[in-house]
Amino acid sequence: MTVIDPALGPEAPRAQRSRTITWHPPVPLDAYAGWTGLEVLSAIRDGVVPAPPMAKVFDFRIAEVERGHVVFECEPDESAYNPLGVVHGGLVCTLADTVCGCAVHTTLPAGASYTSVDLTVSYLRAVTLASGTLRATGVARKVGRRVAFAEATILDGAGREVATSTSTLLVIS
Repeated sequence: MTVIDPALGPEAPRAQRSRTITWHPPVPLDAYAGWTGLEVLSAIRDGVVPAPPMAKVFDFRIAEVERGHVVFECEPDESAYNPLGVVHGGLVCTLADTVCGCAVHTTLPAGASYTSVDLTVSYLRAVTLASGTLRATGVARKVGRRVAFAEATILDGAGREVATSTSTLLVIS
């Protein structure tokens, strides 16, 4: 079986690519004792503490953070492509889950955490290299003592919506 590069046609050899991921060991949750969620995410954005390893795998970066609102950016590369020749929906879903959770995290007091209960993602447009930098905005819509609700919108580099999402999260005190 001949391996082909679809962009070059069936006769061209496929050019192999590589990607190196470097990360810091995960910071244990108890290291943030006394920090609010907003303080944790601001410290990550500012480089005071390292980003979680998962953020390095997907190249997620915090662009904005304030109470109840976060914006993350990422630039998907071909390593996230599926057999259909587009970025796998799992990357977009992970980005939506991240900004929904982090938006809620910014509202939580020191010692509180959260976990996703459910996530609904609506894919509106395929993502490819030509999509450019994805910009995901997460907004905490309602944060109660035990349950929180958040929404996400993901735009491509041209400002077009590629996905929207809603999430329910369990608040853990």
